[in-house]
Amino acid sequence: MTGTPAPEALLRAVPFADELGIALEEADPARVRAALAWAPELRTVGGALHGGALVTLADTAGAVCAFLNLPPRASTSTVESKTNFFRAVRSGTVHAEARPGHVGRSHIAVRTDLRDEDGTLVGQTTQTQAVLTAG
Repeated sequence: MTGTPAPEALLRAVPFADELGIALEEADPARVRAALAWAPELRTVGGALHGGALVTLADTAGAVCAFLNLPPRASTSTVESKTNFFRAVRSGTVHAEARPGHVGRSHIAVRTDLRDEDGTLVGQTTQTQAVLTAG
Protein backbone atom coordinates (compact mmCIF):
# COMPACT_ATOMS: atom_id res chain seq x y z
CA MET A 1 0.00 0.00 0.00
CA THR A 2 1.35 3.43 -0.86
CA GLY A 3 0.17 5.64 1.97
CA THR A 4 -3.03 5.56 3.97
CA PRO A 5 -6.16 6.86 2.21
CA ALA A 6 -7.92 9.83 3.81
CA PRO A 7 -10.76 8.92 6.21
CA GLU A 8 -13.32 10.49 3.84
CA ALA A 9 -12.19 8.22 0.98
CA LEU A 10 -12.38 5.15 3.22
CA LEU A 11 -15.88 6.04 4.40
CA ARG A 12 -17.12 6.47 0.81
CA ALA A 13 -16.40 2.75 0.35
CA VAL A 14 -19.00 1.98 3.05
CA PRO A 15 -22.18 3.88 2.06
CA PHE A 16 -24.29 2.20 4.77
CA ALA A 17 -22.02 3.66 7.47
CA ASP A 18 -22.36 7.08 5.89
CA GLU A 19 -26.16 6.65 5.79
CA LEU A 20 -26.18 6.04 9.56
CA GLY A 21 -24.05 9.11 10.19
CA ILE A 22 -20.80 7.41 11.15
CA ALA A 23 -17.79 9.72 10.99
CA LEU A 24 -14.29 8.38 10.51
CA GLU A 25 -12.03 10.53 12.68
CA GLU A 26 -8.66 8.81 12.26
CA ALA A 27 -7.49 5.91 10.14
CA ASP A 28 -4.10 4.27 10.05
CA PRO A 29 -3.02 0.62 10.29
CA ALA A 30 -2.39 0.82 14.06
CA ARG A 31 -5.65 2.53 15.04
CA VAL A 32 -8.96 3.56 13.54
CA ARG A 33 -11.28 5.98 15.33
CA ALA A 34 -14.90 6.53 14.35
CA ALA A 35 -17.95 8.12 15.96
CA LEU A 36 -21.73 7.90 15.86
CA ALA A 37 -24.07 10.43 17.46
CA TRP A 38 -27.27 9.33 19.19
CA ALA A 39 -30.27 10.25 17.04
CA PRO A 40 -34.01 9.60 17.51
CA GLU A 41 -34.17 7.43 14.38
CA LEU A 42 -31.40 5.17 15.76
CA ARG A 43 -32.99 4.45 19.15
CA THR A 44 -34.92 1.58 20.65
CA VAL A 45 -38.30 1.83 22.40
CA GLY A 46 -36.48 2.63 25.66
CA GLY A 47 -34.55 5.49 24.09
CA ALA A 48 -31.17 3.76 23.95
CA LEU A 49 -29.04 3.77 20.82
CA HIS A 50 -29.97 0.56 18.96
CA GLY A 51 -27.50 -2.30 19.32
CA GLY A 52 -27.46 -2.74 15.55
CA ALA A 53 -26.22 0.84 15.16
CA LEU A 54 -23.46 0.15 17.71
CA VAL A 55 -22.47 -3.07 15.93
CA THR A 56 -22.37 -1.19 12.62
CA LEU A 57 -20.10 1.44 14.16
CA ALA A 58 -17.75 -1.23 15.51
CA ASP A 59 -17.86 -3.29 12.30
CA THR A 60 -17.07 -0.22 10.19
CA ALA A 61 -14.10 0.80 12.32
CA GLY A 62 -12.86 -2.80 12.47
CA ALA A 63 -13.23 -3.40 8.74
CA VAL A 64 -11.33 -0.20 7.93
CA CYS A 65 -8.60 -1.27 10.37
CA ALA A 66 -8.37 -4.68 8.68
CA PHE A 67 -8.35 -3.09 5.22
CA LEU A 68 -5.44 -0.84 6.19
CA ASN A 69 -3.44 -3.92 7.25
CA LEU A 70 -3.97 -5.90 4.03
CA PRO A 71 -1.16 -6.85 1.69
CA PRO A 72 -1.19 -5.23 -1.77
CA ARG A 73 -4.09 -6.23 -4.05
CA ALA A 74 -5.94 -8.12 -1.28
CA SER A 75 -9.45 -7.51 -0.01
CA THR A 76 -11.23 -8.52 3.16
CA SER A 77 -14.55 -9.80 4.45
CA THR A 78 -15.83 -10.28 7.99
CA VAL A 79 -15.99 -13.98 8.88
CA GLU A 80 -16.83 -13.63 12.59
CA SER A 81 -17.96 -10.84 14.88
CA LYS A 82 -18.88 -10.83 18.55
CA THR A 83 -20.12 -7.83 20.51
CA ASN A 84 -20.59 -7.38 24.24
CA PHE A 85 -22.90 -4.54 25.33
CA PHE A 86 -22.08 -3.16 28.79
CA ARG A 87 -24.38 -0.14 29.15
CA ALA A 88 -26.99 1.80 27.21
CA VAL A 89 -26.28 5.05 25.38
CA ARG A 90 -29.22 7.47 25.61
CA SER A 91 -27.55 10.66 24.39
CA GLY A 92 -24.33 12.07 23.03
CA THR A 93 -21.80 10.43 20.75
CA VAL A 94 -20.27 6.96 20.86
CA HIS A 95 -16.60 6.74 19.95
CA ALA A 96 -15.09 3.58 18.48
CA GLU A 97 -11.41 2.71 18.58
CA ALA A 98 -10.30 -0.31 16.55
CA ARG A 99 -6.86 -1.88 16.87
CA PRO A 100 -5.46 -4.98 15.20
CA GLY A 101 -4.78 -7.84 17.58
CA HIS A 102 -3.42 -10.20 14.93
CA VAL A 103 -2.38 -9.56 11.34
CA GLY A 104 -1.70 -12.81 9.53
CA ARG A 105 -1.58 -14.11 5.97
CA SER A 106 -5.12 -15.49 6.02
CA HIS A 107 -6.90 -13.60 8.82
CA ILE A 108 -6.82 -10.29 10.65
CA ALA A 109 -8.36 -10.03 14.14
CA VAL A 110 -9.48 -6.62 15.35
CA ARG A 111 -10.78 -5.44 18.72
CA THR A 112 -12.98 -2.35 18.83
CA ASP A 113 -13.82 -0.54 22.06
CA LEU A 114 -16.99 1.58 22.13
CA ARG A 115 -17.00 4.47 24.62
CA ASP A 116 -19.50 7.17 25.49
CA GLU A 117 -18.63 10.87 25.75
CA ASP A 118 -17.38 10.37 29.31
CA GLY A 119 -14.96 7.67 28.16
CA THR A 120 -16.97 4.87 29.78
CA LEU A 121 -16.74 1.54 27.97
CA VAL A 122 -20.24 0.79 26.64
CA GLY A 123 -19.39 -2.13 24.36
CA GLN A 124 -16.61 -4.15 22.83
CA THR A 125 -16.44 -6.02 19.54
CA THR A 126 -13.94 -8.63 18.43
CA GLN A 127 -14.03 -9.54 14.78
CA THR A 128 -12.07 -11.73 12.41
CA GLN A 129 -11.56 -10.64 8.83
CA ALA A 130 -10.48 -13.01 6.06
CA VAL A 131 -7.60 -11.86 3.89
CA LEU A 132 -8.77 -12.48 0.33
CA THR A 133 -6.11 -12.68 -2.35
CA ALA A 134 -6.46 -13.32 -6.06
CA GLY A 135 -5.22 -16.59 -7.46
